[in-house]
Amino acid sequence: MTQLNNALASEVQSFGKQVVGVKLSDSSFENLRKYIYDNCGIYFQDNKKYLLESRIQKRLTFLSLGSYDDYLVYLKSSNGSINEKKYLYEAITINETFFFRNQPQLDALVSSIIPEIIAAKRKLGKPKIRIWSAASSSGEEAYSIAMIITDLIKPKYPDLDFEIIGTDINHAVIETAKEGKYREYSIRNSPIYYLKKYFVQSGNSFEVNPDIRKFVTFKLLNLFDDLAMKSMINFDIIFCANVLIYFDIKSKMKVVSSLYNSLNKGGYFFIGYAETLHMISKAFSVVSYPKTIGYKKE
Repeated sequence: MTQLNNALASEVQSFGKQVVGVKLSDSSFENLRKYIYDNCGIYFQDNKKYLLESRIQKRLTFLSLGSYDDYLVYLKSSNGSINEKKYLYEAITINETFFFRNQPQLDALVSSIIPEIIAAKRKLGKPKIRIWSAASSSGEEAYSIAMIITDLIKPKYPDLDFEIIGTDINHAVIETAKEGKYREYSIRNSPIYYLKKYFVQSGNSFEVNPDIRKFVTFKLLNLFDDLAMKSMINFDIIFCANVLIYFDIKSKMKVVSSLYNSLNKGGYFFIGYAETLHMISKAFSVVSYPKTIGYKKE
Protein backbone atom coordinates (compact mmCIF):
# COMPACT_ATOMS: atom_id res chain seq x y z
CA MET A 1 0.00 0.00 0.00
CA THR A 2 1.36 3.40 -0.89
CA GLN A 3 1.93 6.26 1.56
CA LEU A 4 -1.10 7.97 0.02
CA ASN A 5 -3.36 5.03 0.84
CA ASN A 6 -1.88 4.67 4.33
CA ALA A 7 -2.65 8.31 5.05
CA LEU A 8 -6.13 7.96 3.62
CA ALA A 9 -6.85 4.88 5.74
CA SER A 10 -5.65 6.64 8.88
CA GLU A 11 -7.80 9.71 8.25
CA VAL A 12 -10.87 7.61 7.47
CA GLN A 13 -10.52 5.85 10.83
CA SER A 14 -10.27 9.15 12.64
CA PHE A 15 -13.68 10.27 11.40
CA GLY A 16 -15.39 7.40 13.19
CA LYS A 17 -18.72 6.07 11.96
CA GLN A 18 -20.52 9.19 10.89
CA VAL A 19 -22.06 7.81 7.70
CA VAL A 20 -21.91 4.03 8.18
CA GLY A 21 -25.10 2.46 6.86
CA VAL A 22 -25.89 5.18 4.30
CA LYS A 23 -27.57 3.45 1.37
CA LEU A 24 -27.16 4.22 -2.29
CA SER A 25 -30.64 4.84 -3.71
CA ASP A 26 -31.53 3.82 -7.26
CA SER A 27 -31.64 7.44 -8.39
CA SER A 28 -28.28 8.27 -6.76
CA PHE A 29 -26.76 5.15 -8.30
CA GLU A 30 -27.96 6.22 -11.74
CA ASN A 31 -26.54 9.72 -11.31
CA LEU A 32 -23.18 8.48 -10.01
CA ARG A 33 -23.01 5.83 -12.71
CA LYS A 34 -23.57 8.46 -15.38
CA TYR A 35 -20.92 10.77 -13.88
CA ILE A 36 -18.34 7.97 -13.81
CA TYR A 37 -19.24 6.86 -17.32
CA ASP A 38 -19.03 10.37 -18.74
CA ASN A 39 -15.63 11.00 -17.15
CA CYS A 40 -13.76 7.73 -17.61
CA GLY A 41 -15.95 5.35 -19.63
CA ILE A 42 -16.30 2.73 -16.88
CA TYR A 43 -19.86 1.44 -16.76
CA PHE A 44 -21.39 -0.09 -13.64
CA GLN A 45 -24.09 -2.59 -14.53
CA ASP A 46 -27.26 -2.69 -12.41
CA ASN A 47 -25.95 -5.71 -10.50
CA LYS A 48 -22.85 -3.72 -9.46
CA LYS A 49 -24.80 -1.17 -7.41
CA TYR A 50 -23.67 -2.63 -4.08
CA LEU A 51 -20.06 -2.68 -5.29
CA LEU A 52 -20.17 1.01 -6.15
CA GLU A 53 -21.84 1.79 -2.82
CA SER A 54 -19.22 -0.05 -0.78
CA ARG A 55 -16.29 1.48 -2.63
CA ILE A 56 -17.44 5.07 -2.32
CA GLN A 57 -18.70 4.93 1.27
CA LYS A 58 -15.21 5.51 2.72
CA ARG A 59 -15.03 8.76 0.80
CA LEU A 60 -18.34 9.87 2.31
CA THR A 61 -16.91 9.14 5.76
CA PHE A 62 -13.66 10.95 5.05
CA LEU A 63 -15.45 14.02 3.68
CA SER A 64 -18.16 13.97 6.40
CA LEU A 65 -20.90 13.85 3.78
CA GLY A 66 -24.35 12.54 4.63
CA SER A 67 -25.41 11.02 1.32
CA TYR A 68 -24.24 9.90 -2.10
CA ASP A 69 -26.10 12.85 -3.61
CA ASP A 70 -23.95 15.16 -1.48
CA TYR A 71 -20.89 13.34 -2.76
CA LEU A 72 -21.92 13.89 -6.36
CA VAL A 73 -22.48 17.59 -5.66
CA TYR A 74 -18.98 17.73 -4.17
CA LEU A 75 -17.52 15.92 -7.19
CA LYS A 76 -19.02 18.54 -9.47
CA SER A 77 -17.84 21.45 -7.31
CA SER A 78 -14.64 23.35 -8.14
CA ASN A 79 -12.65 21.57 -5.41
CA GLY A 80 -14.09 18.16 -6.10
CA SER A 81 -13.60 18.27 -9.85
CA ILE A 82 -9.89 18.99 -9.37
CA ASN A 83 -8.98 16.83 -6.39
CA GLU A 84 -11.67 14.27 -5.66
CA LYS A 85 -11.66 12.57 -9.06
CA LYS A 86 -8.36 10.86 -8.32
CA TYR A 87 -9.76 9.33 -5.13
CA LEU A 88 -12.91 8.27 -6.96
CA TYR A 89 -10.85 6.54 -9.64
CA GLU A 90 -8.76 4.83 -6.96
CA ALA A 91 -11.96 3.56 -5.34
CA ILE A 92 -13.61 2.17 -8.48
CA THR A 93 -10.66 0.64 -10.34
CA ILE A 94 -9.30 -2.86 -9.78
CA ASN A 95 -5.54 -3.30 -10.02
CA GLU A 96 -4.86 -7.02 -10.28
CA THR A 97 -1.53 -7.64 -11.96
CA PHE A 98 1.88 -9.25 -11.54
CA PHE A 99 5.22 -9.52 -13.31
CA PHE A 100 5.41 -11.58 -16.53
CA ARG A 101 1.64 -11.98 -16.48
CA ASN A 102 1.21 -12.69 -20.18
CA GLN A 103 4.31 -14.62 -21.21
CA PRO A 104 3.05 -15.58 -24.71
CA GLN A 105 2.70 -11.87 -25.57
CA LEU A 106 6.23 -11.20 -24.30
CA ASP A 107 7.54 -14.14 -26.31
CA ALA A 108 5.89 -12.79 -29.46
CA LEU A 109 7.39 -9.38 -28.75
CA VAL A 110 10.91 -10.78 -28.63
CA SER A 111 10.75 -13.42 -31.35
CA SER A 112 8.73 -11.62 -34.02
CA ILE A 113 7.34 -8.17 -33.39
CA ILE A 114 10.35 -6.13 -32.32
CA PRO A 115 12.63 -7.61 -35.04
CA GLU A 116 9.94 -6.79 -37.63
CA ILE A 117 9.58 -3.22 -36.38
CA ILE A 118 13.36 -2.77 -36.25
CA ALA A 119 13.70 -3.84 -39.88
CA ALA A 120 10.98 -1.41 -40.96
CA LYS A 121 12.43 1.47 -38.95
CA ARG A 122 15.94 1.00 -40.29
CA LYS A 123 14.62 1.41 -43.81
CA LEU A 124 13.10 4.72 -42.74
CA GLY A 125 16.09 5.82 -40.69
CA LYS A 126 14.08 5.91 -37.45
CA PRO A 127 16.02 3.94 -34.83
CA LYS A 128 13.74 4.52 -31.81
CA ILE A 129 11.00 2.09 -30.71
CA ARG A 130 8.25 3.38 -28.43
CA ILE A 131 6.16 1.04 -26.27
CA TRP A 132 3.14 2.00 -24.18
CA SER A 133 1.65 0.04 -21.30
CA ALA A 134 -1.70 1.82 -21.43
CA ALA A 135 -3.17 0.36 -18.25
CA SER A 136 0.02 -0.25 -16.34
CA SER A 137 -1.52 -0.37 -12.85
CA SER A 138 1.40 -0.59 -10.40
CA GLY A 139 3.95 -1.03 -13.17
CA GLU A 140 4.58 -4.76 -13.32
CA GLU A 141 3.78 -5.06 -17.04
CA ALA A 142 5.95 -2.11 -18.09
CA TYR A 143 8.88 -3.31 -15.99
CA SER A 144 8.53 -6.85 -17.36
CA ILE A 145 8.80 -5.46 -20.89
CA ALA A 146 11.84 -3.38 -19.87
CA MET A 147 13.54 -6.46 -18.44
CA ILE A 148 13.12 -8.65 -21.51
CA ILE A 149 14.22 -5.84 -23.83
CA THR A 150 17.30 -5.18 -21.69
CA ASP A 151 18.13 -8.88 -21.53
CA LEU A 152 17.16 -10.21 -24.96
CA ILE A 153 16.89 -7.32 -27.41
CA LYS A 154 19.43 -4.64 -26.54
CA PRO A 155 22.48 -6.97 -26.79
CA LYS A 156 21.46 -7.82 -30.38
CA TYR A 157 20.63 -4.24 -31.36
CA PRO A 158 22.93 -1.99 -29.29
CA ASP A 159 22.43 0.97 -31.64
CA LEU A 160 18.67 1.16 -31.08
CA ASP A 161 16.85 3.35 -28.58
CA PHE A 162 13.75 2.20 -26.72
CA GLU A 163 11.19 4.23 -24.80
CA ILE A 164 8.64 2.61 -22.48
CA ILE A 165 5.76 4.58 -21.00
CA GLY A 166 3.30 3.28 -18.41
CA THR A 167 0.02 5.06 -17.71
CA ASP A 168 -2.98 4.52 -15.47
CA ILE A 169 -5.99 6.49 -14.24
CA ASN A 170 -5.27 5.50 -10.62
CA HIS A 171 -2.93 7.92 -8.84
CA ALA A 172 -1.98 5.50 -6.05
CA VAL A 173 -0.80 2.71 -8.32
CA ILE A 174 1.23 5.12 -10.45
CA GLU A 175 3.06 6.19 -7.28
CA THR A 176 3.73 2.52 -6.48
CA ALA A 177 5.05 1.99 -10.01
CA LYS A 178 7.44 4.93 -9.70
CA GLU A 179 8.71 3.59 -6.38
CA GLY A 180 9.31 0.13 -7.89
CA LYS A 181 8.88 -1.86 -4.67
CA TYR A 182 6.70 -4.98 -4.60
CA ARG A 183 5.59 -7.82 -2.36
CA GLU A 184 5.83 -11.55 -3.05
CA TYR A 185 2.38 -11.61 -4.63
CA SER A 186 3.55 -9.40 -7.50
CA ILE A 187 6.65 -11.45 -8.31
CA ARG A 188 5.05 -14.89 -7.93
CA ASN A 189 5.18 -15.64 -11.67
CA SER A 190 8.64 -14.19 -12.30
CA PRO A 191 11.40 -16.48 -13.61
CA ILE A 192 14.16 -17.00 -11.03
CA TYR A 193 16.70 -15.67 -13.54
CA TYR A 194 14.96 -12.28 -13.71
CA LEU A 195 14.37 -12.15 -9.97
CA LYS A 196 18.07 -12.56 -9.29
CA LYS A 197 19.21 -10.22 -12.05
CA TYR A 198 16.75 -7.32 -11.84
CA PHE A 199 15.43 -7.23 -8.26
CA VAL A 200 16.94 -6.43 -4.88
CA GLN A 201 15.24 -8.34 -2.08
CA SER A 202 14.87 -6.95 1.42
CA GLY A 203 12.79 -9.25 3.62
CA ASN A 204 9.43 -9.63 1.87
CA SER A 205 10.03 -6.63 -0.38
CA PHE A 206 11.41 -6.82 -3.92
CA GLU A 207 12.73 -3.62 -5.49
CA VAL A 208 13.29 -3.26 -9.23
CA ASN A 209 16.88 -2.23 -9.85
CA PRO A 210 17.58 1.40 -10.82
CA ASP A 211 18.64 0.66 -14.42
CA ILE A 212 15.26 -0.92 -15.18
CA ARG A 213 13.36 1.79 -13.30
CA LYS A 214 15.10 4.50 -15.32
CA PHE A 215 14.00 2.71 -18.49
CA VAL A 216 10.29 3.34 -17.82
CA THR A 217 8.35 6.59 -17.42
CA PHE A 218 5.04 6.52 -15.54
CA LYS A 219 2.29 9.11 -15.58
CA LEU A 220 -1.42 9.56 -14.91
CA LEU A 221 -3.69 9.22 -17.93
CA ASN A 222 -7.40 8.80 -18.48
CA LEU A 223 -7.91 6.77 -21.68
CA PHE A 224 -11.34 8.36 -22.02
CA ASP A 225 -9.93 11.90 -22.07
CA ASP A 226 -9.85 13.02 -25.71
CA LEU A 227 -7.43 15.89 -25.10
CA ALA A 228 -4.98 13.77 -23.12
CA MET A 229 -5.10 11.02 -25.71
CA LYS A 230 -4.13 13.41 -28.49
CA SER A 231 -0.71 13.75 -26.85
CA MET A 232 -0.13 9.98 -26.91
CA ILE A 233 1.10 9.43 -30.46
CA ASN A 234 3.78 7.65 -32.48
CA PHE A 235 3.86 4.38 -30.55
CA ASP A 236 5.03 1.16 -32.14
CA ILE A 237 3.49 -1.24 -29.61
CA ILE A 238 0.62 -0.72 -27.17
CA PHE A 239 -0.43 -3.09 -24.39
CA CYS A 240 -3.87 -2.46 -22.92
CA ALA A 241 -4.82 -5.56 -20.95
CA ASN A 242 -7.99 -6.02 -18.90
CA VAL A 243 -9.41 -2.55 -19.44
CA LEU A 244 -12.05 -3.12 -22.10
CA ILE A 245 -13.94 -5.52 -19.82
CA TYR A 246 -15.03 -2.53 -17.71
CA PHE A 247 -16.48 -0.58 -20.64
CA ASP A 248 -19.71 -0.88 -22.59
CA ILE A 249 -19.58 -1.21 -26.38
CA LYS A 250 -19.68 2.54 -27.01
CA SER A 251 -16.81 3.23 -24.60
CA LYS A 252 -14.80 0.32 -25.98
CA MET A 253 -15.13 1.66 -29.50
CA LYS A 254 -14.04 5.12 -28.42
CA VAL A 255 -10.99 3.95 -26.47
CA VAL A 256 -9.85 1.44 -29.11
CA SER A 257 -10.20 4.08 -31.82
CA SER A 258 -8.01 6.46 -29.80
CA LEU A 259 -5.42 3.74 -29.23
CA TYR A 260 -5.45 2.93 -32.95
CA ASN A 261 -4.67 6.59 -33.66
CA SER A 262 -1.81 6.45 -31.15
CA LEU A 263 -0.09 3.68 -33.11
CA ASN A 264 2.34 4.13 -35.96
CA LYS A 265 1.55 2.34 -39.20
CA GLY A 266 2.75 -1.24 -38.80
CA GLY A 267 2.37 -1.02 -35.02
CA TYR A 268 0.92 -3.69 -32.76
CA PHE A 269 -1.85 -3.67 -30.16
CA PHE A 270 -2.34 -6.27 -27.40
CA ILE A 271 -5.28 -6.78 -25.05
CA GLY A 272 -6.07 -9.28 -22.27
CA TYR A 273 -6.92 -12.98 -22.53
CA ALA A 274 -10.59 -12.42 -21.78
CA GLU A 275 -10.97 -9.50 -24.21
CA THR A 276 -11.73 -9.27 -27.90
CA LEU A 277 -12.09 -6.61 -30.58
CA HIS A 278 -15.00 -8.49 -32.15
CA MET A 279 -17.79 -5.97 -32.89
CA ILE A 280 -15.54 -3.18 -31.58
CA SER A 281 -13.06 -2.49 -34.37
CA LYS A 282 -12.31 -3.79 -37.84
CA ALA A 283 -9.37 -1.44 -38.32
CA PHE A 284 -6.72 -3.95 -37.21
CA SER A 285 -5.39 -7.07 -38.87
CA VAL A 286 -5.28 -10.11 -36.58
CA VAL A 287 -1.86 -11.77 -36.31
CA SER A 288 -1.53 -15.19 -34.65
CA TYR A 289 1.36 -16.24 -32.43
CA PRO A 290 1.84 -19.32 -30.22
CA LYS A 291 -0.86 -19.17 -27.52
CA THR A 292 -1.79 -15.54 -28.23
CA ILE A 293 -2.83 -13.07 -30.91
CA GLY A 294 -1.90 -9.49 -31.70
CA TYR A 295 -3.65 -6.72 -33.62
CA LYS A 296 -1.66 -4.89 -36.29
CA LYS A 297 -2.25 -1.44 -37.77
CA GLU A 298 -1.61 -1.89 -41.49
